[in-house]
Formats: sequence, structure tokens, C-alpha cells
Amino acid sequence: MSEHAPTSDQNPLSLFEFWPNSIFYTPIVLYWIVMGLKYRDFSIPTAANPRIETGGLCGESKSSILDMAGPVAEQAIAPYSVFRSGPGAFQRALEAMERRGLSFPVVVKPDIGCNGTGVKLVRDRAHLEEILPQFPNDVALLVQKLIEYPVEAGVFYIRHPDEKCGRITSITYKEAPVLLGDGASTIKELVMRDPRMGQVPQIYLPRLAGKENIVLAAGEQMPLVFAGNHCKGSIFRDGRADATPELVKRLDAIMKDVPDFHFGRVDMKVSSIDALKRGEDFQIIEINGVGSEATHIWDRRTTLWEAYRAQFSHYRQTFLIGAANRARGWKPSGAFTMLWAWRKQRRLLASYPLND
Repeated sequence: MSEHAPTSDQNPLSLFEFWPNSIFYTPIVLYWIVMGLKYRDFSIPTAANPRIETGGLCGESKSSILDMAGPVAEQAIAPYSVFRSGPGAFQRALEAMERRGLSFPVVVKPDIGCNGTGVKLVRDRAHLEEILPQFPNDVALLVQKLIEYPVEAGVFYIRHPDEKCGRITSITYKEAPVLLGDGASTIKELVMRDPRMGQVPQIYLPRLAGKENIVLAAGEQMPLVFAGNHCKGSIFRDGRADATPELVKRLDAIMKDVPDFHFGRVDMKVSSIDALKRGEDFQIIEINGVGSEATHIWDRRTTLWEAYRAQFSHYRQTFLIGAANRARGWKPSGAFTMLWAWRKQRRLLASYPLND
């Protein structure tokens, strides 16, 4: 994806990429409050996707969204199954895989979660047995086919209830940073020497515990992140220019086959960028609702003003769509339910293991 890479004279991080959430998101929270006062309901956005718990703002089940897919959408979704953690989870996981005809390697992730927390790439039976005890007891876990296409993309889709066709408002390409061994330097030294990773080692080094002093052979490559999430260390590139009519038409057909879905980001693996532009050769790994971001803002070339403009624009759409759905008879979740779901999700995230 070199066509999306910034020029060498740019800072490898944007001004705000790794600001604390309490700083970056404060203007967005204030905007939400202003919009909530305007519509006399802070939870109006939860009606934007009325069949999803809190509209997908927080605390929703990933599998419950995928389960709503009709035959058109189902064909585009990577096969998955759900099982419970705790005693006997290993056998339940194998049975879940057998039900869907899944074979190793697979991806295991919490059914309720966000930002890639707890996502694991599981190579074989022994590895599965090793990682399952790391999850809290009696939570739903999703096991999904590993899609080995080389490109991962997040495509943002919006369709108002009165619109026949939806539109794409954001495309983000997600790249895993890769260390290149020189036969002499340790993994930690390579991380600290990298122009980008060396500025935020706290994101990468905790997952490398026990491996920091390993010396990679000359030319040996080591990807540092599996989960395609910016806050976990993936590098994001703005791909909005690739929102072709062909891709819009294909994604629109898929998302209209998910009942009453109007707003959110579709995460997918793709055989190539050219294939994505043709609307071909992709598999959806997640469908995210109101809580998802137009993640192109985390491209290092994005200015702070552009990022906030994109955030305000998208959240404005959730209020508009939610209000339209309320007029059609759908009910928002209510502020207390929204708060309860957020607290539930926060507790769960704190209990999950580190992602791969």
C-alpha cells in the first residue's frame, strides 16, 4: 500500500494520534451533550441502528449483529461461531469450530468488546488450550475463520431511513508495523530505534514481554500487531479516494441485507486495493455500529481540525438518523441503559487478556 504512505519528511506521528482519550474526546463529548439537549434525549443515537443493543454504541454483541445478516450479507461475512469461556471451554470451542467447518488457524475474540482488546490469533489446538484460561469465566467468545487476504480495511457506511441507497464516508487501510532484524539488535532495541514505534514504546513492549532481548536474524521480519486497531499499534492510512461507485453499490447491497442498519463501520479483509475498488474479493470480519469511528482520522497526515470535523459530522448523522427512526416508532435506549452498557463493557475490557 505504498501509494498511501506519507513522504519521508513528515513526522511519523500526527500531533494528536496518541493523546489521552480524556483530552482528545472532550470536545466530542461536549458536542454530544449539545446535540442531546437539542433533541431532548442524549440517547437518540442509539436508535440509529434500532435492532442492535444501544445501536452499537457500547456493550453490544458482535455476533448478534452478524446473526442479523440475510443471505446476501451472509455470503460476505467470514464464518464464525460462538462459545462460552470457563471450565470446558476448550471442548466447546472445538465443537463450535466443527459446527461451522472451521480449521486452524482461527481468530478468537470477545463477543462484547472494542479496540481489539482480547483478540487472539490461534495457530493450533495446543495454542487454543493455552489462551482460553486467560479470559474471564463465563463470557461469550467468538471464533472466526482467519481471512488471509493481505489488506485490511475499515469502510464507513451511512444510509438514512428515507434513502434508497447508502454512501461511504470513510475508508481506512490498516497496516501492522513490522520489525526487520539485523542479526545484532534485540527486539526492544529495534522498537526503540524505529522513528514511529520509538515514540510510543508503551503500546508495543507490553505484548513483547519475555521476547524483548531476542535478536532477530538479518532480514527476519516480525509483525508486532495482529489486531487492526490504531490504539493497539496498527498504522492507519486514509483511503477515502478509493470509494468508487462499484464499491458503494456492492456494500450498499450487503448492508441493506442487515435489517435496519443505518450507521457504522464495516471491517474487512481484501485481496487487494484494486479489488476493493471493484467491490470484489473481500470478507467482512466485523460490523460496528454507533460507537465506531471514521478511522481515517488516525492517518498521520490528518490535521486536528480535519479529525474533529469528521467526528462532529459523523455523530451529527447519528442524531439525525436516530431522530428519524424515533419518528418511525423506534425507541432510543435511554441514558441510563446507555450508561449501564458502557460500564458493563468497561468491566469486561479490563478483564480480557492483551491482544495479539
